[in-house]
Amino acid sequence: MAMTEVEKSIQEELSLPILLAERAIKFAKEAESFKPENNDLATQVAQISQQLRAVARFTTASAVIYDRPIRRVTADITKSLDRALALSRKCRHKKTNVLRHVLSIITTNDFKKVSNLLDSSLADVNWLLSILKPDSENGTINLSLPPIASNDPTLAWVWSYIAAVQMGRSEAAQDLVTLAGDNDRTKKVIVEENGIPPLLKLLKENVNSDAQNAAANALYNLADDQERIEAIANALGVQIIAKALSVAPMRVQVKLVNLVSRMVEMDTKVQEEFGRENVTRTLVSLLGMDVDLEDFKEVASRTAATSLHLLVQINKEMERIGGSGLGGGNSLDGNLHHNGKKEKEKEKEKDREAESMEVKLKLKASCATALWKLARGSLLNSKKITETKALLVLAKIIEKEKGELQINCLTVVMDLAAVAESNADLKRSAFRPNSPVGKAVLDQLLRVINEERSVDLVIPATKAIGCLARTFPAKETRIIKPLVALLGHRNPEVAAEAAKALGKFVRDDNFNRKEHSKAIVEFNGVPKLMNLLRTGDRSQLQLHELVLLCNLAINVGNSKALEQERALSVLEGVARHAVTQHPDLRELFSKAIHQLTLYQSGAHTHIKA
Repeated sequence: MAMTEVEKSIQEELSLPILLAERAIKFAKEAESFKPENNDLATQVAQISQQLRAVARFTTASAVIYDRPIRRVTADITKSLDRALALSRKCRHKKTNVLRHVLSIITTNDFKKVSNLLDSSLADVNWLLSILKPDSENGTINLSLPPIASNDPTLAWVWSYIAAVQMGRSEAAQDLVTLAGDNDRTKKVIVEENGIPPLLKLLKENVNSDAQNAAANALYNLADDQERIEAIANALGVQIIAKALSVAPMRVQVKLVNLVSRMVEMDTKVQEEFGRENVTRTLVSLLGMDVDLEDFKEVASRTAATSLHLLVQINKEMERIGGSGLGGGNSLDGNLHHNGKKEKEKEKEKDREAESMEVKLKLKASCATALWKLARGSLLNSKKITETKALLVLAKIIEKEKGELQINCLTVVMDLAAVAESNADLKRSAFRPNSPVGKAVLDQLLRVINEERSVDLVIPATKAIGCLARTFPAKETRIIKPLVALLGHRNPEVAAEAAKALGKFVRDDNFNRKEHSKAIVEFNGVPKLMNLLRTGDRSQLQLHELVLLCNLAINVGNSKALEQERALSVLEGVARHAVTQHPDLRELFSKAIHQLTLYQSGAHTHIKA
C-alpha cells in the first residue's frame, strides 16, 4: 500500500481532492437545512478547488516539479474536504425520520469547525502556489508560514528553499546552509523532504559558478552523517560530483574536493564508488598544477610502454580540465592554447590563470587531503592513483613546497605505502626502489628524515619507509642509518615510529632480515634502542621497541652490543608482563631469550612456555 502511494503521480494526487470538492459543492447546493451555512461552505470549497486546479495546471506545464509540499498539502486538504462533504451530505435530508434526525444532529458550531479547516486549506494551497511560482516582481523567496506548518516553521522554510533551488535559485541553496547550520534535525528534514536531488541538479546543470558554489556548500553541510552521505550517493551524487569536479571553476573545485574528502572519510562504500568514477585522476591533475617536470623528462623517457600509455591519458585529462600533463612541456600548467580550441575553453583557462596563488594552493592542499583519504585502506583507489604520475608529482611537491601541502602529500605517500605493504603487486609496480618513480619517492622520504625537523613531516615519512621495508635489498644501507638515528629523537613518538619501522626490516617475513639487523648494530642502533627502553614511559608497554629487540636477538644474537647493553636481562625482566598482554608474542620472546642465552655466558633464565 505504501509503495502504491509513493508511485502516484502528482496529477493523481490532485485529482482526488478536486473530485471531493465538486461533490461537496453539489451536496451543499442541494442542502435542505442550514442553507446559508452550506452556501458559505460551497463558496469556500469552490475557492480551494480553483486553486487546486491552478496547481494541477502548473505541474502539468512544468518539466520538473518539487512535489513534497504538494503531496503533503494535498493530503491535508483531502481530509478537510472529506469533513465538508460529510457535513453537506447530512444537510440534504429532511428531518422526517426521528432516528435519522437523532443520528444527523448538526449545529452551527459544526459549520464553524469545518469553515476553519477550509480556511486553513485555502491558505495552504495559496502558499503552495506562491512557492511553486517564482516571484517576478522582486525575486524574493516566500518564507511565510502556512497553517500546515504552523507547529513546525522549519518545515515550511525548507520547502520554500528547496522549491527555489529546484527552479535554479542559487541563493536558496546558500539559505539552506544558513538555515541548517549545525542543527542535525534541520539537516535531517532537508534530506527527508527530498532536498538533495535539487541541489545535485543545481550543481550539474548550472553554468553559473555562484550557483555551483552554493550547491557544493549545501551538500558539504549535509554530508556530515553517514545516512545523509548514503542519500547523496543514492541520488547519483558521486557521479555528478565527480563530473562537476573536472569542469568547474577553481573556486568551486575547492568546495567539491572538500566534499569528496568528507564523504570518503565517513563511508567506505562511497570511497570505492568515487574511485570507480576515476575522481583520483582529476585530483592528481589538479594537484599537479605548476609542478615543474623538467627533472623528470629523463624519467618519463625511461618508463615502460604501459606507463607511457598512462602518460598520454593523464596529459589528455589535464588539458581537458585546464592543466598540462606530465611530459607535455616544462610544467603541468603549461601552454594550453592551441589551434582550434573552443572559445569557452579559452575563457575558462583565462579565468584559471587569473586565480590567486592562495586559491591554487588551497585547491592543491585539498586535493592532497582527498587523495590520502581515497587511498587509505583501499587497494582499488591506491592502484588508480599510482597508475597516474601521482608519485612523481608528490615527490616534487614534497621537495619544493612547505606547510600543509607538503604534509598532505607526505600523508598520501604514507597511505599508498600502507596499502602496498600488504599487496605485492602494488608494491612492485609503484615503489620498486630501482625504478625511476620509486627512487624519486624514496629520495624525498630520506631527505625529510635526514633534514626536516617537523614531527608532522618526519612521522609519515618514517611510516612510509617502514611499510616498504621488504622492497629494499640488503645493500640498501642508506635507509637503515637515518632510521637508527631517529631512535634517539627527542620526540618519543618519532622514536617509537622509528622502532616500529626498523622492526619491519628485521622480522621473520623479511628475506634480508639478518643483513638489516647487522646494519642496525653497525650504526650503533642497540645502545639507542636500549636507552629508549630505559627512559621511556614505564607505565606503558613499549611494544614496538621490544619486538625490534627480540628480532635483533634472534638474527644477530652473538652481537657484542647486545651483551654490553644487557639485552638479555631487559627481555627477561619484561617478558612475563609482555606475554600476558600479548600472548601471540610468547614464541618471539622465547626464541629471543633462548638465542641470547646461547651466546651470553652466565645467562640461565627462560620464559616459560
